[in-house]
Amino acid sequence: MQRHGNMDVSVVIPLYNEEESLRELHKQLRETLGRLGVRYELLFVDDGSTDKSFQVLRDLKRFDHNHVKIVRFRRNFGKSAALAVGFEKAMGTYVVTMDADLQDDPAEIPSLIRKLEEGYDLVSGWKRVRKDPITKTLPSKFFNFVTVLMTGIKIHDFNCGLKIYRNDVVKAVNVYGELHRYVPVLASNAGFKVGEMVVQHRARRFGKTKFGIGRFWKGFLDLVTVMFTTQYFRRPLHLFGFWGMTFALVGVGIDGWLAYEWAMERTALSNRPLFLGGVLLIIVGIQFVSIGLLGEMISKAKRTTEEYTIRDYIK
Repeated sequence: MQRHGNMDVSVVIPLYNEEESLRELHKQLRETLGRLGVRYELLFVDDGSTDKSFQVLRDLKRFDHNHVKIVRFRRNFGKSAALAVGFEKAMGTYVVTMDADLQDDPAEIPSLIRKLEEGYDLVSGWKRVRKDPITKTLPSKFFNFVTVLMTGIKIHDFNCGLKIYRNDVVKAVNVYGELHRYVPVLASNAGFKVGEMVVQHRARRFGKTKFGIGRFWKGFLDLVTVMFTTQYFRRPLHLFGFWGMTFALVGVGIDGWLAYEWAMERTALSNRPLFLGGVLLIIVGIQFVSIGLLGEMISKAKRTTEEYTIRDYIK
Protein backbone atom coordinates (compact mmCIF):
# COMPACT_ATOMS: atom_id res chain seq x y z
CA MET A 1 0.00 0.00 0.00
CA GLN A 2 1.38 3.37 -1.01
CA ARG A 3 1.37 5.90 1.79
CA HIS A 4 -0.59 9.13 1.69
CA GLY A 5 0.34 11.39 4.60
CA ASN A 6 0.20 9.61 7.98
CA MET A 7 -2.93 7.53 7.41
CA ASP A 8 -3.52 4.31 5.47
CA VAL A 9 -7.31 3.89 5.49
CA SER A 10 -10.12 6.37 6.11
CA VAL A 11 -13.61 4.95 6.60
CA VAL A 12 -16.32 7.52 5.88
CA ILE A 13 -19.68 6.60 7.41
CA PRO A 14 -22.68 8.89 6.74
CA LEU A 15 -25.51 8.23 9.17
CA TYR A 16 -28.97 9.39 10.09
CA ASN A 17 -30.76 8.01 13.16
CA GLU A 18 -28.70 4.84 13.55
CA GLU A 19 -28.09 4.88 17.31
CA GLU A 20 -28.70 1.15 17.74
CA SER A 21 -26.13 -0.02 15.19
CA LEU A 22 -23.19 2.34 15.83
CA ARG A 23 -21.50 0.48 18.68
CA GLU A 24 -21.59 -2.85 16.85
CA LEU A 25 -20.36 -1.23 13.64
CA HIS A 26 -17.46 0.41 15.49
CA LYS A 27 -16.55 -2.93 17.09
CA GLN A 28 -16.51 -4.74 13.74
CA LEU A 29 -14.46 -2.00 12.08
CA ARG A 30 -11.87 -2.07 14.88
CA GLU A 31 -11.56 -5.84 14.62
CA THR A 32 -11.18 -5.84 10.83
CA LEU A 33 -8.77 -2.92 10.57
CA GLY A 34 -6.84 -4.10 13.62
CA ARG A 35 -6.16 -7.45 11.94
CA LEU A 36 -4.96 -5.61 8.85
CA GLY A 37 -2.41 -3.73 10.94
CA VAL A 38 -2.98 -0.42 9.13
CA ARG A 39 -3.23 3.12 10.42
CA TYR A 40 -6.85 4.13 10.12
CA GLU A 41 -9.49 6.70 11.01
CA LEU A 42 -13.24 6.24 11.36
CA LEU A 43 -15.00 9.39 10.20
CA PHE A 44 -18.66 9.36 11.22
CA VAL A 45 -20.79 12.07 9.58
CA ASP A 46 -24.00 12.61 11.54
CA ASP A 47 -26.45 14.02 9.01
CA GLY A 48 -28.65 15.84 11.53
CA SER A 49 -29.87 12.79 13.47
CA THR A 50 -32.81 13.36 15.79
CA ASP A 51 -32.21 10.28 17.97
CA LYS A 52 -29.26 9.57 20.28
CA SER A 53 -26.76 8.87 17.50
CA PHE A 54 -24.52 11.80 18.41
CA GLN A 55 -24.41 10.81 22.09
CA VAL A 56 -23.36 7.30 21.06
CA LEU A 57 -20.67 8.74 18.82
CA ARG A 58 -19.37 10.88 21.69
CA ASP A 59 -19.11 7.74 23.83
CA LEU A 60 -17.22 5.96 21.06
CA LYS A 61 -14.88 8.94 20.76
CA ARG A 62 -14.06 8.76 24.47
CA PHE A 63 -13.46 5.03 24.20
CA ASP A 64 -11.44 5.15 20.94
CA HIS A 65 -9.99 8.65 20.86
CA ASN A 66 -7.21 7.90 18.35
CA HIS A 67 -9.43 6.56 15.58
CA VAL A 68 -12.93 8.04 15.84
CA LYS A 69 -13.69 11.42 14.30
CA ILE A 70 -17.15 12.98 14.24
CA VAL A 71 -18.77 15.53 11.98
CA ARG A 72 -22.27 16.68 12.91
CA PHE A 73 -24.58 18.70 10.67
CA ARG A 74 -27.08 21.15 12.14
CA ARG A 75 -29.87 19.54 10.13
CA ASN A 76 -30.39 16.79 7.60
CA PHE A 77 -28.61 17.77 4.37
CA GLY A 78 -28.60 14.37 2.68
CA LYS A 79 -26.10 11.63 1.95
CA SER A 80 -24.27 13.54 -0.78
CA ALA A 81 -23.44 16.41 1.59
CA ALA A 82 -22.30 13.91 4.23
CA LEU A 83 -20.02 12.15 1.76
CA ALA A 84 -18.69 15.46 0.44
CA VAL A 85 -17.54 16.63 3.87
CA GLY A 86 -16.22 13.16 4.65
CA PHE A 87 -14.19 13.16 1.43
CA GLU A 88 -12.87 16.62 2.24
CA LYS A 89 -11.59 15.57 5.66
CA ALA A 90 -10.40 12.03 4.82
CA MET A 91 -6.64 11.70 5.19
CA GLY A 92 -6.15 8.04 4.26
CA THR A 93 -4.36 6.69 1.22
CA TYR A 94 -7.49 4.64 0.64
CA VAL A 95 -10.99 5.88 1.49
CA VAL A 96 -13.78 3.41 2.22
CA THR A 97 -17.43 4.45 2.33
CA MET A 98 -20.13 2.37 3.95
CA ASP A 99 -23.58 2.75 5.45
CA ALA A 100 -24.08 2.74 9.21
CA ASP A 101 -26.98 0.27 9.32
CA LEU A 102 -24.76 -2.87 9.49
CA GLN A 103 -25.99 -4.09 6.10
CA ASP A 104 -22.48 -3.42 4.73
CA ASP A 105 -19.95 -5.87 6.16
CA PRO A 106 -16.64 -4.33 7.40
CA ALA A 107 -15.00 -7.73 6.82
CA GLU A 108 -15.11 -6.92 3.08
CA ILE A 109 -12.56 -4.09 3.47
CA PRO A 110 -9.42 -6.27 3.01
CA SER A 111 -10.86 -7.74 -0.19
CA LEU A 112 -11.73 -4.27 -1.46
CA ILE A 113 -8.15 -3.12 -0.82
CA ARG A 114 -6.74 -6.10 -2.71
CA LYS A 115 -9.09 -5.43 -5.63
CA LEU A 116 -8.13 -1.74 -5.70
CA GLU A 117 -4.45 -2.67 -5.79
CA GLU A 118 -5.04 -4.57 -9.03
CA GLY A 119 -4.84 -1.16 -10.70
CA TYR A 120 -8.19 0.48 -10.06
CA ASP A 121 -8.86 3.94 -8.68
CA LEU A 122 -12.36 3.13 -7.43
CA VAL A 123 -13.97 -0.23 -6.65
CA SER A 124 -17.71 -0.35 -6.12
CA GLY A 125 -19.43 -3.10 -4.18
CA TRP A 126 -22.04 -5.26 -5.89
CA LYS A 127 -24.76 -6.66 -3.62
CA ARG A 128 -25.52 -9.58 -5.90
CA VAL A 129 -27.63 -11.25 -3.20
CA ARG A 130 -29.61 -8.52 -1.46
CA LYS A 131 -31.31 -8.83 1.92
CA ASP A 132 -33.92 -6.20 1.14
CA PRO A 133 -37.67 -6.33 0.40
CA ILE A 134 -38.81 -6.52 -3.20
CA THR A 135 -40.02 -2.91 -2.99
CA LYS A 136 -36.34 -1.93 -2.92
CA THR A 137 -34.75 -4.58 -5.10
CA LEU A 138 -36.98 -4.29 -8.20
CA PRO A 139 -36.77 -0.47 -8.54
CA SER A 140 -33.02 -0.72 -7.89
CA LYS A 141 -32.52 -3.25 -10.70
CA PHE A 142 -34.45 -1.09 -13.16
CA PHE A 143 -32.57 2.01 -12.02
CA ASN A 144 -29.19 0.29 -12.48
CA PHE A 145 -30.18 -1.03 -15.92
CA VAL A 146 -31.13 2.46 -17.15
CA THR A 147 -27.97 3.98 -15.66
CA VAL A 148 -25.72 1.46 -17.40
CA LEU A 149 -27.59 2.02 -20.66
CA MET A 150 -27.20 5.80 -20.52
CA THR A 151 -23.69 6.11 -19.08
CA GLY A 152 -21.92 3.05 -20.48
CA ILE A 153 -20.36 2.35 -17.06
CA LYS A 154 -20.57 -1.44 -16.58
CA ILE A 155 -21.55 -1.59 -12.90
CA HIS A 156 -24.38 -3.70 -11.52
CA ASP A 157 -25.08 -1.74 -8.33
CA PHE A 158 -24.60 2.03 -8.40
CA ASN A 159 -26.48 2.41 -5.11
CA CYS A 160 -24.16 0.20 -3.06
CA GLY A 161 -22.78 2.27 -0.18
CA LEU A 162 -19.70 0.05 0.21
CA LYS A 163 -16.97 1.44 -2.03
CA ILE A 164 -13.24 2.08 -1.86
CA TYR A 165 -11.36 4.95 -3.49
CA ARG A 166 -7.84 6.19 -3.83
CA ASN A 167 -7.50 9.50 -2.04
CA ASP A 168 -7.02 11.53 -5.20
CA VAL A 169 -10.42 10.30 -6.47
CA VAL A 170 -12.37 11.65 -3.50
CA LYS A 171 -10.54 14.96 -3.74
CA ALA A 172 -11.34 15.25 -7.44
CA VAL A 173 -15.05 14.35 -7.63
CA ASN A 174 -17.62 16.98 -6.71
CA VAL A 175 -20.53 15.32 -4.89
CA TYR A 176 -23.57 17.54 -4.33
CA GLY A 177 -27.36 17.42 -4.45
CA GLU A 178 -28.21 13.70 -4.70
CA LEU A 179 -25.27 12.66 -6.89
CA HIS A 180 -23.77 10.17 -4.42
CA ARG A 181 -25.30 7.38 -6.52
CA TYR A 182 -23.21 8.45 -9.49
CA VAL A 183 -19.73 8.81 -8.00
CA PRO A 184 -18.48 5.97 -10.28
CA VAL A 185 -19.80 7.90 -13.30
CA LEU A 186 -18.22 11.14 -12.13
CA ALA A 187 -14.92 9.39 -11.44
CA SER A 188 -14.92 7.58 -14.79
CA ASN A 189 -15.59 10.81 -16.68
CA ALA A 190 -12.70 12.40 -14.77
CA GLY A 191 -10.37 9.71 -16.14
CA PHE A 192 -10.19 7.32 -13.19
CA LYS A 193 -10.36 3.53 -13.61
CA VAL A 194 -13.51 2.07 -12.07
CA GLY A 195 -14.01 -1.55 -11.05
CA GLU A 196 -16.55 -3.69 -9.22
CA MET A 197 -16.51 -6.54 -6.70
CA VAL A 198 -19.23 -8.76 -5.27
CA VAL A 199 -19.76 -8.04 -1.57
CA GLN A 200 -21.88 -9.59 1.15
CA HIS A 201 -25.11 -7.82 2.01
CA ARG A 202 -26.72 -8.35 5.39
CA ALA A 203 -30.29 -7.94 6.54
CA ARG A 204 -31.10 -4.80 8.51
CA ARG A 205 -31.03 -5.50 12.25
CA PHE A 206 -32.14 -2.16 13.67
CA GLY A 207 -34.37 0.74 12.68
CA LYS A 208 -36.02 1.10 9.31
CA THR A 209 -34.89 1.91 5.80
CA LYS A 210 -34.62 5.53 4.71
CA PHE A 211 -35.59 4.54 1.16
CA GLY A 212 -38.76 6.05 -0.29
CA ILE A 213 -40.38 6.18 -3.71
CA GLY A 214 -39.31 9.83 -3.97
CA ARG A 215 -35.67 8.76 -4.04
CA PHE A 216 -36.42 6.54 -7.05
CA TRP A 217 -37.63 9.45 -9.17
CA LYS A 218 -34.93 11.77 -7.85
CA GLY A 219 -32.41 9.20 -8.99
CA PHE A 220 -33.47 9.51 -12.62
CA LEU A 221 -33.50 13.30 -12.45
CA ASP A 222 -29.99 13.14 -11.03
CA LEU A 223 -29.00 10.86 -13.90
CA VAL A 224 -30.02 13.60 -16.35
CA THR A 225 -27.94 16.04 -14.28
CA VAL A 226 -24.91 13.77 -14.40
CA MET A 227 -25.21 13.17 -18.14
CA PHE A 228 -25.44 16.89 -18.81
CA THR A 229 -22.76 18.05 -16.37
CA THR A 230 -20.22 15.40 -17.35
CA GLN A 231 -20.72 15.51 -21.12
CA TYR A 232 -22.08 18.95 -21.95
CA PHE A 233 -21.30 21.17 -18.96
CA ARG A 234 -18.43 22.87 -20.78
CA ARG A 235 -20.16 22.77 -24.16
CA PRO A 236 -23.93 23.16 -23.70
CA LEU A 237 -24.30 24.53 -27.22
CA HIS A 238 -23.39 21.08 -28.57
CA LEU A 239 -26.51 19.63 -26.96
CA PHE A 240 -29.03 22.45 -27.36
CA GLY A 241 -27.55 23.57 -30.66
CA PHE A 242 -27.88 20.11 -32.19
CA TRP A 243 -31.57 19.79 -31.36
CA GLY A 244 -32.18 23.46 -32.17
CA MET A 245 -30.67 23.10 -35.64
CA THR A 246 -32.58 19.84 -36.16
CA PHE A 247 -35.95 21.43 -35.31
CA ALA A 248 -35.19 24.54 -37.33
CA LEU A 249 -34.10 22.62 -40.44
CA VAL A 250 -37.18 20.40 -40.29
CA GLY A 251 -39.37 23.51 -39.98
CA VAL A 252 -37.59 25.23 -42.88
CA GLY A 253 -37.97 22.07 -44.99
CA ILE A 254 -41.70 21.84 -44.28
CA ASP A 255 -42.40 25.52 -44.93
CA GLY A 256 -40.11 25.57 -47.96
CA TRP A 257 -41.99 22.69 -49.54
CA LEU A 258 -45.37 24.31 -48.78
CA ALA A 259 -44.14 27.66 -50.12
CA TYR A 260 -43.12 25.93 -53.36
CA GLU A 261 -46.53 24.28 -53.60
CA TRP A 262 -48.16 27.67 -53.00
CA ALA A 263 -45.98 29.36 -55.65
CA MET A 264 -46.96 26.68 -58.15
CA GLU A 265 -50.60 27.37 -57.24
CA ARG A 266 -51.09 23.80 -56.09
CA THR A 267 -52.27 24.66 -52.60
CA ALA A 268 -53.36 27.51 -50.36
CA LEU A 269 -51.46 28.17 -47.15
CA SER A 270 -54.55 29.40 -45.32
CA ASN A 271 -55.90 25.87 -44.95
CA ARG A 272 -52.61 24.09 -44.18
CA PRO A 273 -51.97 23.71 -40.41
CA LEU A 274 -48.70 22.03 -41.34
CA PHE A 275 -47.37 25.44 -42.37
CA LEU A 276 -47.91 26.75 -38.82
CA GLY A 277 -46.26 23.59 -37.51
CA GLY A 278 -43.19 24.40 -39.57
CA VAL A 279 -43.11 27.94 -38.23
CA LEU A 280 -43.38 26.57 -34.69
CA LEU A 281 -40.44 24.21 -35.27
CA ILE A 282 -38.32 27.10 -36.53
CA ILE A 283 -39.16 29.18 -33.44
CA VAL A 284 -38.42 26.27 -31.09
CA GLY A 285 -35.15 25.61 -32.90
CA ILE A 286 -34.07 29.22 -32.50
CA GLN A 287 -34.96 29.08 -28.81
CA PHE A 288 -32.90 25.93 -28.30
CA VAL A 289 -29.87 27.51 -29.97
CA SER A 290 -30.36 30.61 -27.83
CA ILE A 291 -30.46 28.48 -24.67
CA GLY A 292 -27.25 26.80 -25.76
CA LEU A 293 -25.54 30.15 -26.28
CA LEU A 294 -26.70 31.36 -22.86
CA GLY A 295 -25.40 28.12 -21.38
CA GLU A 296 -22.02 28.72 -22.99
CA MET A 297 -21.89 32.13 -21.38
CA ILE A 298 -22.93 30.82 -17.96
CA SER A 299 -20.41 27.96 -18.10
CA LYS A 300 -17.64 30.52 -18.23
CA ALA A 301 -18.63 31.79 -14.80
CA LYS A 302 -17.47 30.05 -11.66
CA ARG A 303 -19.92 27.43 -10.52
CA THR A 304 -21.05 27.57 -6.88
CA THR A 305 -21.55 24.31 -4.97
CA GLU A 306 -24.20 23.47 -2.42
CA GLU A 307 -23.38 24.83 1.03
CA TYR A 308 -23.83 23.01 4.29
CA THR A 309 -23.18 24.04 7.87
CA ILE A 310 -21.30 21.89 10.36
CA ARG A 311 -22.34 21.96 13.98
CA ASP A 312 -19.45 19.93 15.45
CA TYR A 313 -16.18 18.49 14.17
CA ILE A 314 -14.32 16.44 16.76
CA LYS A 315 -10.87 15.25 15.69
